[in-house]
Amino acid sequence: MKAKDIRALTTDQMLEKEKQYKEELFNLRFQQATGQLENTARLSKVRKNIARIKTILSEKALENN
Repeated sequence: MKAKDIRALTTDQMLEKEKQYKEELFNLRFQQATGQLENTARLSKVRKNIARIKTILSEKALENN
C-alpha cells in the first residue's frame, strides 16, 4: 500500500488497516517458524506498511496540535 493511498483513508480506517497488517504479520511469523512460509518478502512488506501507517497517523496528530 502506497503512502498516497494511506493518506486518503480516514483515521479509523488507518487504525483498522494497521490492525489487519499486525494480524497478518503475526500469522506470517508463525508460518516462517514452522517452515511453511513461501514468500519471505511479504514479511518486510507488511512491516513497512505498518510503519507507513504509523508515520502518517503521527503526522496527522501533529497537524491537529
